[in-house]
Amino acid sequence: MPDRQRTLILTGASRGIGHATVKRFSAAGWRVFTVSRQPFSEHCPWEGGAESHVQMDLNDISTLPATIADLKKRLPDGRLDALVNNAAISPKGPGGSRMGVLDTDLAALMHVYNVNLFSVALLAKGLFAELKAAQGSIVNVTSIAGSRVHPFAGMAYATSKAALAALTREMAWEFGPHNVRVNAIAPGEIDTSILSPGTDEIVRRDIPMHRLGKPEEVAATIYFLCTQTSSYVNGAEIHINGGQHV
Repeated sequence: MPDRQRTLILTGASRGIGHATVKRFSAAGWRVFTVSRQPFSEHCPWEGGAESHVQMDLNDISTLPATIADLKKRLPDGRLDALVNNAAISPKGPGGSRMGVLDTDLAALMHVYNVNLFSVALLAKGLFAELKAAQGSIVNVTSIAGSRVHPFAGMAYATSKAALAALTREMAWEFGPHNVRVNAIAPGEIDTSILSPGTDEIVRRDIPMHRLGKPEEVAATIYFLCTQTSSYVNGAEIHINGGQHV
């Protein structure tokens, strides 16, 4: 058993994969700090969540320095064992339609990139000293849409996730000599509240396992990447998609 309580900072904890991840780490005894544009919900079932929650819209990059300073003060010993960048947005057109290049203006593109990519780099940079002190891990949540055209994910989301995979490799190369590991997971069709109509057909046609993934299965992989079980895994992007790339 560790001689101190390990700490996790996770963005986008209010639902789906983020929600399951907080539950997984909390059950293992970690202290979890969450960052979300939503206030803490009374329906979140983890202890001390309200006191460990920072409300921030990651689109507003100008407020990140203050948020990072706040998070640093909350860390009990100046060490951060894991940073999980899970928050992301995927804008839709009328009726939930896919937004391509012709449908996306600069403001929408910058909004997506601020949340899905730029905030990730800035959080990692701002918390690097604390991660180094703990010899911690970073896990970035990319997507199956970052490596193939997806019928529901639009241009801004897909390209931001492809860039996030590249950022993961860059940080793994740069942070590795400091014993800070950086990896990514690329979920496919996961059973969350944001599934698009028509997902059932994708499951039937494209996924060899013929089922959706569970948020708990993704959370377990994130946990693996943040513990000593994966101590020599660095710069990887693990696909969690039931064989959708086969």
